[in-house]
Amino acid sequence: MDFSSLTVWSVLVQAGIIAGGILLANVLRRKIAFFRKGLVPTAVLAGFLLLLFKSVGVLNFDQNLLETITYHGIAIGFIALSLRVPKIDNKNEKMVASKSGALIVSSYLFQAMIGLIVSIALAYTVMPDLFKASGILLPMGYGQGPGQANNVGTTYETTFGFSGGRSFGLALAAAGYLCACIIGVIYLNILIKKKKIVRKTPEELSGSVTVETFQDKNEIPIAESVDKFSIQAALVLLVYLMTYLVTLGVTTLLGNYLPGVSDTISPLLWGFNFIIGSLLALLTRKVLWLFRKGKIMTRQYQNSYLLSRLSGFAFDIMIVAGITSINFEDLTGLWVPFAIMAVLGGILTLFYLRILCRKIYPNYYYEGLVSMYGMMTGTISSGVLLLREIDPNLETPAANNLVTGSSYGILLGAPLLIIIGLAPKPGMLFISLGIIFVYWALLLTFIYLAGKKRRAL
Repeated sequence: MDFSSLTVWSVLVQAGIIAGGILLANVLRRKIAFFRKGLVPTAVLAGFLLLLFKSVGVLNFDQNLLETITYHGIAIGFIALSLRVPKIDNKNEKMVASKSGALIVSSYLFQAMIGLIVSIALAYTVMPDLFKASGILLPMGYGQGPGQANNVGTTYETTFGFSGGRSFGLALAAAGYLCACIIGVIYLNILIKKKKIVRKTPEELSGSVTVETFQDKNEIPIAESVDKFSIQAALVLLVYLMTYLVTLGVTTLLGNYLPGVSDTISPLLWGFNFIIGSLLALLTRKVLWLFRKGKIMTRQYQNSYLLSRLSGFAFDIMIVAGITSINFEDLTGLWVPFAIMAVLGGILTLFYLRILCRKIYPNYYYEGLVSMYGMMTGTISSGVLLLREIDPNLETPAANNLVTGSSYGILLGAPLLIIIGLAPKPGMLFISLGIIFVYWALLLTFIYLAGKKRRAL
């Protein structure tokens, strides 16, 4: 083998460029007040820097590699999050977690209604050639981030003929991050001016890792014959292997026995591999817990702190690769729906969350609101970023609600697979919109009525 060959080095070279972009963005964010006060996430800034360099011809990237990183990054990140050992001690916290999951999925549905109303209105008036189901990509970009925007956009582009669908979805994801940073920061400043909240100083924002933060009781040692981080990576990769095998098995069976259904469902199953991976991770977590309970296994193998770091790494790389892979040429003719969806999605999502967060998080309303808004327009990392401005030590349950709520959200969000597959089909667009509305109403009913004590007769 010729070890000097570009074939051997190409992946690492481009990975090194992405790493260099992250480090450069981190320096810019720390040294330039505009980026620091604007709360632009480092990964988002790095993605835009590399996108700029790519657009002007300074850097060349392998488009397939960027898409591959984006595709696998979201699955690895969610598997790592789902393997974390939850710290929920009472029924009230479990109820808040389930309602947080319902809030997350209802926000997806709310964004889907906004997007579909815009795309349908434009398609039946001034833009008759517009892909009518393109509005579905608003919750994929805003609520789920570049990974799912990439996957669903690609599926719509290759399977249903939505020209420029992938770049449209990724552009919405990038706009979502800007909403989290711009609208989120403006809203924080309004609350500070009205003395609703107090912004913390840089000294208060610095934190440290304690033993309690790093390690739970009865965990495996940091390093024995194998490093503790290696165990976490092995668990994540094992679950991801199981994800591949399960998805391959299901799609093969569908292809052999239900080829008509397979044409629609199989691309969605591969595109939504992170949901299957997350469910398998939750199952794996439950099996490991049963092993410990039955004394078959004496120690806890998952380390929530390291799994969070592994998840954060996967999400950061995914964000950079996803934004860098945007091709503005593919957005020709799509700027009008993109602009309308981006603006309405950012503003209306904030108003929607203001109403529901007051119901779900009465004791830490603003912390719950800004964290959820950051996540519903970006990712968990942007939600935590906004939260740390007013809760630097994460003393409220708001940050934990993002993770536990996402676990419930994975289960409650499974019907979205059906909706995404139905919407582009002939004659199914308005039926899909109706299903979205009915499911949204059911989730709102759960949020408002679940947990209420019955009145004594």
